[in-house]
Amino acid sequence: MVEKFDKKISNPGKFKNDNYQNDPYLFSLITKHENIPTTVYDSSTEGSKSVACEIADLIKEKNKKGEAFVLGVATGSAPSEVYEELVRLHKEEELSFSNVVVIGVMEYFPISLNALQSFNRKIREKFFKHVDLKEDNIIYLDGTIPQEDVYSYCQKIEKRIAELGGIDLQVLGIGTTGHIGLNEPGSSSNSLTRLVTLDDFTRTEAASDFFGKDNVPQKALTLGLKTILGAKKIRLLAWGEGKSSILTRTIEGNISEEVPASFLQEHNNVDIILDVAAAAELTRIKTPWLVDSVVWNDRLIRKAVVWLCQKVDKPILKLTDRDYSDNGMSDLITEKGGAYSINIKVFNELQHTITGWPGGKPNADDTNRPERRSPFPKRVLIFSPHPDDDVISMGGTMLRLVDHGHDVHVAYQVSGSIAVSDEDVLRYLDFVNDFQGDVIGKDNSSITELEKRVKEFLETKRHDSVDLPEVRQMKSIIRVGEAKAACRYANVKDENVHFLQMPFYETGEVEKKPLGKEDIDIVADLIREVKPHQIYAAGDLSDPHGTHRVCLDSIFAAIDKLKNEKFMEDCWVWLYRGAWHEWDTHQIEMAVPISPDELMRKRTAIFKHQSQKDGAMFMGGDNREFWQRAEERNRGTAKTYDELGMAEYEAVEAFVRYEFL
Repeated sequence: MVEKFDKKISNPGKFKNDNYQNDPYLFSLITKHENIPTTVYDSSTEGSKSVACEIADLIKEKNKKGEAFVLGVATGSAPSEVYEELVRLHKEEELSFSNVVVIGVMEYFPISLNALQSFNRKIREKFFKHVDLKEDNIIYLDGTIPQEDVYSYCQKIEKRIAELGGIDLQVLGIGTTGHIGLNEPGSSSNSLTRLVTLDDFTRTEAASDFFGKDNVPQKALTLGLKTILGAKKIRLLAWGEGKSSILTRTIEGNISEEVPASFLQEHNNVDIILDVAAAAELTRIKTPWLVDSVVWNDRLIRKAVVWLCQKVDKPILKLTDRDYSDNGMSDLITEKGGAYSINIKVFNELQHTITGWPGGKPNADDTNRPERRSPFPKRVLIFSPHPDDDVISMGGTMLRLVDHGHDVHVAYQVSGSIAVSDEDVLRYLDFVNDFQGDVIGKDNSSITELEKRVKEFLETKRHDSVDLPEVRQMKSIIRVGEAKAACRYANVKDENVHFLQMPFYETGEVEKKPLGKEDIDIVADLIREVKPHQIYAAGDLSDPHGTHRVCLDSIFAAIDKLKNEKFMEDCWVWLYRGAWHEWDTHQIEMAVPISPDELMRKRTAIFKHQSQKDGAMFMGGDNREFWQRAEERNRGTAKTYDELGMAEYEAVEAFVRYEFL
């Protein structure tokens, strides 16, 4: 379900000659801006399976020759499905790893082998322990060795790789800074295995794994760029829009130490494996009309016109035939009748996305409105992955829906407990203790005992420790209380606030379980109970810790399960974006203007989530607070509409419709 949606919003057009995949000349034309062979798949699963199959074939080939196959492995979310598929091939198709030598590409330093954040531990648990690898054939970078021994240790790693004849195939991911392994910007192409200092941005992004940036090691061990580039084959995998910008610099930019991954351009057998979202900024995806003739459908025309407006700095209705022809779009005006008609068509399409009535306007002509006028009022179900995504991402629309009299329900899919600091736990614990003992005069011995146990745990807590069940419960209760306060402020009925506590999340660790049937059933049961006319869901295709994506998967799976039930015929699904990204303008199908006063109300609702203010634990690579991100994003969308020639608004919240029938 998710993958079909990815393709719809990210890849709205196709080339007129769609045989380019099988024609070397055409393919070289389409990819003429790309300096590294790049394969774009519809889904991460499809791309991962292709790499896993290649690895399996190479293992078998080496096995026939009686030789060892040397596999370089990276950890992280990008290659995880590759390892899952290799495990499946081992268990179901008897693929043996007895002749395989694996080499880890990186490790934090210092870090214990059993730490939750250790790359070695993660790869062992996800891959090694599920196949017949020999322990002697596992070469990992040891984050426990004394620092004075690091240099000689790294030399031994290089010597071992050389003795093996080099790495046969190296699996890689890519960091937002462009690092491969942990070769940060500034790394030399001649660098070997060594101890490196992590970029500040890399440490900020890793903060979620370590429950705070202060706990992230400042150094790491990594195979060098020369070591990685010495591999016979390299396969780099990346998924989601969050990596699209750095991938474009890597693939289409110049070779530079500022983008270490760009050195892959010098390798003679490398393939970058992407999904459509990760490839979104590549020329052939973002502006395909600049590389070859395309099929001009409505969605692609809108995308091209918005791009042209931003390039020549003009509103839609001021574009001329010359603007189109000077910017690689002469075939569009030839095919569709000139600038005037194209401009009017796209202007009207974008104007019709704007509505002050997100639930539909009663007794009004809804021909050109994004939402139906009836039924009115509607039953509305807003899914929020964490207990604050609703107000951060669509708080203005949520307030408007309640003000218009719709029956608004809010469902918080996970507790968000890991994002609550230990200091907040102690603060609330002190309050309960003092309130029970001093205010109502009851015996607080049980609270005192709990306080003692919790404080003793927190005083000795390591950053790789899992919280006590009581601490996890307290953190969950804190976020529940904040969500209730925000809903109360928005006048959502108490009985319409739902806390789903989806099991995939409740591990107490940053690493979550896979989405399961129980998770999907919880979501489906609530939809069946409410029978909504509107569903709102977080449509994030990538986010720093993946919870949004899993929550979206659960909703899509639940909708797929229920889509043939009668009430679903009247249900429309609208997707909003979280704190990290906004829909591209050409994708927007409903734009809800927010007035200055409503923007302040939205800010107040966000402020009800006190534990997430003044430096939340999971800020990603952006140091702005969530309310600041939300307001700047909403004002930015309004400004874009204004620059395209629409009315000038203070702020705009944007939505894309997911059509499941």
